[in-house]
Amino acid sequence: MFTETTIRWRDNMRRLRDNKLFELFTVAVIIFSSINIGAKSYPLPPWIDLSLNVLDWVVTIYFVVEITVRYLAEGNKTFWRRGWNIFDFFIVVVSLIPINESEYALLARLLRLFRVMRLVFFVPQLRMMVEALLIAIPRIGYVALMMFIIFYIYGAAGNLFFADINNVLWGNVGIAMLTLFRIATFEDWTDVMYETMEVYPFSWIYYLTFIFLNAFVFLNMMIGVVINVMQEAHDRMEKEEHINEPTIEQQLAEINHRLKNIEANTVPPADKSSTSRK
Repeated sequence: MFTETTIRWRDNMRRLRDNKLFELFTVAVIIFSSINIGAKSYPLPPWIDLSLNVLDWVVTIYFVVEITVRYLAEGNKTFWRRGWNIFDFFIVVVSLIPINESEYALLARLLRLFRVMRLVFFVPQLRMMVEALLIAIPRIGYVALMMFIIFYIYGAAGNLFFADINNVLWGNVGIAMLTLFRIATFEDWTDVMYETMEVYPFSWIYYLTFIFLNAFVFLNMMIGVVINVMQEAHDRMEKEEHINEPTIEQQLAEINHRLKNIEANTVPPADKSSTSRK
């Protein structure tokens, strides 16, 4: 059962979490933290470096306060149900570990870079894009596997026909596949084609069919997969917008608490006077 104090605390924390000023201030702190990390990569006077270290700890303390507010507002079960909350909690906890002056200082700085990723949590569109990317990776894997097969076949054919023309570009299958990657990115690929056309005039068929398959067919297939996953993520995000709303048990407890307050404040004057005479 939820006590009156628990309900009042959760209401206050929920209002603070949903407050736009609090959200905007948190975003500003995340951006400042990112700038602070980047500023430390430049040679700075000692007093500025010390100030940035102090501000870094202030930012860390604020992150602890902010994630505590969210935890109290959402409750234990609801908070741990969301993967982004777990990610935020991990980043905040790691930031509290004092390893800046130890042999793991480089690791600490690397982990602090992930503070920038906290910005994704506060921008729903960015969060949707990241979730869609993570979901799309396994589906894209099949397209990438088919692309690798095409690269391997064309690489082996290129090594067979063009190795004598330019051993640097077609010396073996691995190098030939790197050359094909250069062709797929359109990086001076015509120079490679004209070089082989001097010996094999119809070698342009090799290049055009490869570009058609990889740059047009498979690339558009990847784009189609990503668009489909982003649409699914968008629909799922709309359904999950209600996850932070109070549960039925919390709502009933809050209603009962408010009804008791209303009954206590609406006692008729006659009843009060009779009670006093007795």
